[in-house]
Order: sequence, then C-alpha cells, then structure tokens
Amino acid sequence: MSKVKKAEGKLGVMVVGLGAVTTTFMTGVLMARKGLAKPVGAMTQYDKVRVGKGADKKYLKYDEIVSMATLDDIVFGAWDVYPENAYESAINCEVLKEKDINPVKDELEKIVPMKAAFDKNFAKRLEGDNVKECKDRWDMTEQLREDIRNFKKENGCERIVVLWAASTEVYVPVNEKVHYTLADLEAAMKADDKENIAPSMCYAYAALAEGAPFIMGAPNTTVDIPAMWEMAEKTKMPIAGKDFKTGQTLVKSGFAPIIGTRCLGLAGWFSTNILGNRDGLVLDEPANFRTKEVSKLSTLESILVPEEQPDLYTNYYHKVRINYYPPRNDNKEGWDNIDIFGWMGYPMQIKIDFLCRDSILAAPLCLDLVLLSDLAARAGRWGTQRFLSFFLKSPMHDYTKNEVPVNHLFQQYAMLKNAIREMGGYEADQELD
Repeated sequence: MSKVKKAEGKLGVMVVGLGAVTTTFMTGVLMARKGLAKPVGAMTQYDKVRVGKGADKKYLKYDEIVSMATLDDIVFGAWDVYPENAYESAINCEVLKEKDINPVKDELEKIVPMKAAFDKNFAKRLEGDNVKECKDRWDMTEQLREDIRNFKKENGCERIVVLWAASTEVYVPVNEKVHYTLADLEAAMKADDKENIAPSMCYAYAALAEGAPFIMGAPNTTVDIPAMWEMAEKTKMPIAGKDFKTGQTLVKSGFAPIIGTRCLGLAGWFSTNILGNRDGLVLDEPANFRTKEVSKLSTLESILVPEEQPDLYTNYYHKVRINYYPPRNDNKEGWDNIDIFGWMGYPMQIKIDFLCRDSILAAPLCLDLVLLSDLAARAGRWGTQRFLSFFLKSPMHDYTKNEVPVNHLFQQYAMLKNAIREMGGYEADQELD
C-alpha cells in the first residue's frame, strides 16, 4: 500500500522568473484546466508505468499509483525583476499566439510578480527595477521567507513548491570554506558574502526553511552544494536540479546511448545553439555561459566513458556553444555534428538539427518537476531527488563521495518509474543497466 500523504488542498507554485518559460507554463496549465488545450509533453499527465508482473501486470498513470496534485489544485505566484504581470509578460515574450493567451487573460493578469531578490553582478544583461532593497544576503533570505509565508496564507495553500525558472547566473565555483556546511553558509549570508552567495541560494534557503521543496531549473550552483543538502535534511524537504533538459541535451542523452549500445567509436561531438530570448541574452555574457557550459558538457562524459571502452571513447573532442541571435527569439535551433568511427576505424558522421521551441519543451518539465517534488515531500523523501534526473540536464549527485550522475536517458527513465512504483507500494523491479 502507498504510504504517501494524500494531495489535499491547494498547491502554491511560486516561480522565480516570470519570463517565457514561466508564462508558457502558467498559460498552458490554465488553458488545460478549462479544457482549451492539452498538456502535451507532461509525463505526469500522460505516461503510464507498469506495476506487477505476469498475470498481475498492468499499466497505470502516475495518479492511479500515487496521490498527485491536480491542475485544478495549483495556485501560481512569481518573483521577477520586471513588474509586468503574467499576461503582459506572455504577450511580450511572443512564445504563444495572443489567441491562445486571451482565454485566460483575467487569471494571468492577477499574477503580479513580487519584487525579486536580485544582484546585477550575477546577471549583467538584465535591467529590471522590480527589485528588493536588501541590507545583506541574510536580509534577502528573510524577505523571501516572508513572501512565501504571505503567499501561502493569502491564497489558502496547504503546500508550496518553489521553482527557479529565471536566467542562468554567473558561475559560482564550489568553495569548501563556504558551501560545505550549513553553519558556514549561514555565516556567509550574514556576512553578506556577495561572491560566494548567489541570490538563487537565498531563494533555495528560504524555500527549504519554509517547508517548501526547491527545484533548480538553471545550471546554477545553488542547491548543488553540501550545505544545501544539509539544509534539505534538516528541514526534511526535497531538492532537485539542475537545468531543464529541453532540446539539445535531451537529444544527446537519448542519442549517445545508441552509439554506446552499438559499440561504435566517438571521435568528436560539436554542439551549437542559436537562441534569441532573454535566456539567450543573459548567456551571451561569458561568465553566465560558463555556468551553462559546465552543465551541457557533463552529459556525454558519463554515458560514453573512456575507462570502460578505451578503444572507442579515448580522447574524443566535445565542444558546446550557445549563440545569441535575436531574430530567432524563443525558437531555438540546436545543431549537432557527431564524428563517429566503425569497423577498422573507418569514419562516419551524424548530423542532427533540432528546430525546437525552448519554452514549449520546458513548460511540461516545470509541471512534472513541481508535481513530482510535491509528491516526494508527501512521501517523506528529502534531499536530492535522483529520480528526477530524467528531467534535468546536469543531475545533482554527491561529488564529495565521487558519485557519478546517471545521464543515460533510458536509465533515468527506469529510475523515475521505480520511484513511482516504490511510493505507490509496489516493487521497484526495473533494472538500470
């Protein structure tokens, strides 16, 4: 029998960033609630998991196995450096057609962003002025905690989930003197250490302190540090991250296993993207791109491992580029050139050109991550939720113990299904090899 607490009452979904991804996510949920759109791409709404074997085998949707919050339960809130409400932002972002936004205009207009906790040094290309006045990083965190408490009370929410869907911050290297223990992290916040404490860390700390799961949808260091793992354990809250796996990395994590399973060799993999939305603008700054580059580069190396197959994967060249190109706006193009070799070392090439829509792919991930993080909290699962790696570009893992993340898409999918089975009181019976 499932030991998951029932999903009763309203679920507050508080999103950092009210840009293209978030407004597409919100509009889609609100339209689906009215029966005017379908939540295509959301595993929680469509996927089925096998439970049992032999004569007892059956395929069930997630909410038939465990108690899940419904779309009707969700109440949206947001923080953003720009003051425009969700309707205005959705129109400005030009991801969705106006005719697909207008039916929920009234609801979107009521979603007015709270002032953001922001430091321009972490996103130099953003110019918004809807920003909190903070004495220091600790004050920043306390103000965010108050926002969460007020939102929960004013909207009558039983539970809150906080999701980062804002821009990529400047790369923050892990500093053992600051990021390894909760005591050191808190001391750095109180000392207003602006170099080692990114604003996103204040959001994460505030969420966990207020009993809300936190999801990192960008490649920021934020919760990928031992101090935050300690905080998640202390508060018994789930954390997940990092970086939504939408376009190119989704392709990479699904296609690299084809090369590995077929025992073909890899000489090089060159990936480039053109993107024209606000995320592309921020990533045009080298320090911000560095954060994304670390995330994107990590996928391949744990799937095609030189030590496991030295004849096939020694010294392959892997490069990733993102280019800001305003005419393309949210319609991202991910282009991959893959140089492989086969029998007797003869070279071959594969070209993949993925003309995708960034926010259209990210919106269902937001829904899945929110609903599954809420599920994890009700199931008493705290700390890093490795079963959510399926949705993330650079899955969190305990690097202090040399743990290797699972980036292989089909192994990640097995982890996801096993977790749903376990939480539903069934046997986790799918192997990961």
